Amino acid sequence: MAITYPHIEDSNLTSYIPPKGEYKVFENEEDYAKKVREWGLSSAKEAKKEFWYKGKTYKRLVTIKGYEEYGTENAVNILVIEFQDSHLSCIYPDYLKDMQSSNFGKESRVNVAEGGEPPADAEPPAKKEKAKSTEGSAPQPASKAKKAKQPVLELPADKVHFTAKVKQFALSWNHFSEENDEVVVLENVRIVQEQEEPVNVGFAWCSHSKTLKKLELQPGENLQFDGKIVKKSFPKGKDVEEKFMVDVPVPYKINNPSKLVKEQPSLEL
Repeated sequence: MAITYPHIEDSNLTSYIPPKGEYKVFENEEDYAKKVREWGLSSAKEAKKEFWYKGKTYKRLVTIKGYEEYGTENAVNILVIEFQDSHLSCIYPDYLKDMQSSNFGKESRVNVAEGGEPPADAEPPAKKEKAKSTEGSAPQPASKAKKAKQPVLELPADKVHFTAKVKQFALSWNHFSEENDEVVVLENVRIVQEQEEPVNVGFAWCSHSKTLKKLELQPGENLQFDGKIVKKSFPKGKDVEEKFMVDVPVPYKINNPSKLVKEQPSLEL
């Protein structure tokens, strides 16, 4: 059972990933509120100031002091959070968002190293992922041996170009607003870059934003767009109609799709 005394900070339990050097701070309260909403960490009228940081056996209250920028055109943000003992640590926005869920740590949709470090696919800036295997070299049962692991998809850190097909519209539970959000589920998602082989992603999802709504998308339509892909499984909606449910695992999310072009589906003769 998790310890729920956030005022008790213990550096022996908490794994800190300090910023490498100077980091960006917020210009003012308006800048803070804008950034926090962009990261999906608060949807309230007054931007949230404290967040839960959860480890395997504890949780702490932290605040966001600033952020680091990486990648082409500074497309990737890494938050700098402050613990109550003044320690600073880095964390990805989506990972901190996942920590706010009451189900965090109870389901396998987030790949967490022991000690509460960022997911392995996120390539944290200052710390290697701890080894997770404790099974030793004992032979596995035949039924388990047949389940070969799928190759890990290396996600690009920057925005890239995608092609995809609209699978359906769905509803996804947002634990911040405590209501379902409209999303678009995509299939046949591929990363297409010049002079490189296309990378098959499979299924992904994204928010049904105002920009996407202007396209008046329909299931079966093909799209091209630029965006940032992250490892984040689709959160199922609560109490939704069957037509808004998703019947396949959707392990990736596409953030801030832009330069959208809708293609008419080819006619089959």
